[in-house]
Amino acid sequence: MKFIAIIPARYASTRFPGKPLALLGGKPVIQHVYEQAVSVLGEACVATDDERILHTVEGFGGRAVMTSAAHRSGTDRIEEAACKLGTDADVIINVQGDEPFIQASQIETLCHLFDDPATEIGTLGKRFETIEAAENPNSPKIVTDINGYALYFSRSIIPFIRGKERSEWLQEYPFMKHLGIYAYRREVLTAITKLPQSPLEIAESLEQLRWLQNGYRIKVGETDVETVGIDTPEDLKRAEEFLINRK
Repeated sequence: MKFIAIIPARYASTRFPGKPLALLGGKPVIQHVYEQAVSVLGEACVATDDERILHTVEGFGGRAVMTSAAHRSGTDRIEEAACKLGTDADVIINVQGDEPFIQASQIETLCHLFDDPATEIGTLGKRFETIEAAENPNSPKIVTDINGYALYFSRSIIPFIRGKERSEWLQEYPFMKHLGIYAYRREVLTAITKLPQSPLEIAESLEQLRWLQNGYRIKVGETDVETVGIDTPEDLKRAEEFLINRK
């Protein structure tokens, strides 16, 4: 089975314009992401809407394609890039362009989800360590069935633990945080980008609910590695500290 990572990277960002080009340890953030993906899969491509990002990627020897600035999601951008590349990969992995510390083990876990021929879409989850973190609506939660397929994603804390104090909930159930890395079978990626927004997606502002509500199955792999995403300049400072401490 052949895999390729496609990394969506926009220049425009309300909280941190140009973050793919921000320097982290002397290298652009997007270069860190690209090199991590290539080290595992052997093949990657950045999908961008900005020539500055395109030229930066090509400058460090990477591969990039220009895509429309009108896309509403990274999934749509990845589909356009896959078409332009004419890739023969069986599975496309969506690695976020602001995740410079994506780990080889996480990418490998995603790939192994497709050992199951029933897997159409794959993603990752990590158990919450505190109830306060689980209550954060900016950290979507996942509940799965006994075979590891997602039943639902929510910004609310789910499930509700009846008859227990909130402080006891983590001892009663393994609440799982959703990490925004996906993998799709090639034909499934094309199909889901043609779907209209669904009521649940609109309600929770979570794109993956569109896929679930249309009957697609999402297999969830578990990781114990916490990623350090970069959404703001403050996140970049924390990432610098993380990089220094990791050496």
